Amino acid sequence: MRRHVGKVMAGGAIAIAGTAVMVAVTLPGMAGADEAADDRPAQSQEQGRASGQDGGADAAANGDRNGAADGSQAPADSGSTVPPPPADVVPAPAEGEKGIGSDPLTDDELKQAEQLAATGDLQRSARNVEGAKGPEHLYTNLQEPDPNAPATESKRRAEVVFYDYEKEATVTKTVDLTSGKVVDTVTAKGAQPPPSRDELAEAASVLIAHPLGKDLKKDFRHATGKELTGPGQAELSGMIFTKQTTMKVPAVLKDCGKDRCISVVFKVKDGPWFDTRASVVNLSARTVGRLG
Repeated sequence: MRRHVGKVMAGGAIAIAGTAVMVAVTLPGMAGADEAADDRPAQSQEQGRASGQDGGADAAANGDRNGAADGSQAPADSGSTVPPPPADVVPAPAEGEKGIGSDPLTDDELKQAEQLAATGDLQRSARNVEGAKGPEHLYTNLQEPDPNAPATESKRRAEVVFYDYEKEATVTKTVDLTSGKVVDTVTAKGAQPPPSRDELAEAASVLIAHPLGKDLKKDFRHATGKELTGPGQAELSGMIFTKQTTMKVPAVLKDCGKDRCISVVFKVKDGPWFDTRASVVNLSARTVGRLG
């Protein structure tokens, strides 16, 4: 659910200011040092200075052998610092072609599963979010193994989930990674899994180009001093929007649930969020409606 929210309030940029506070800190051993020096009799201070001058040469000569006069070691030079040794960077272990048991899918397994699933009639007849040939790939997961299956029959299988904008349907294909075959296909209409990154970016593009995106562009310009022209200028988040039975929505959103609709939220990189949750993009119809 990384990226789909629309615009609840126009101009929802929120700036947060922090206040820095400086605190004076007294280090251990410093408190009372000056007072102690001032309380000593003048004669004692003079004697101390004289003693320090007389003993300076001896201390220089004997310091390496004997240390301080009271038997303690001479303090190290506080001005000299030794840099720490460079850190050892341990490379990540090499990833194998195949995982074992419930290991996450490897890159090779992901590529294998997605290539096998996006073939045949689905590749020829389906349409993605941009209207091009082929389904919109949403995500690929490792299928949970059957806990009751014998260990000898345990198989690694991947579930590849697509959305077909031609039929407005979610298609889930199960791929056996050992045999390299698609062993199951489930097609469901009205099912709306979380959107892909490409869908979120497409929804943002549609909103930016739509008249209902003018407040968003105004807020972005106010926050950054730049014109908002595309989704790559912001961090995106959002969610699927499905019309409830009793909900009053604009006509362009009445089929959300059957159509693929996304509510998208924009965030300035290293900056504020813009509350755009009320602006819902119908990706199936390429339209935008505002809730409320």
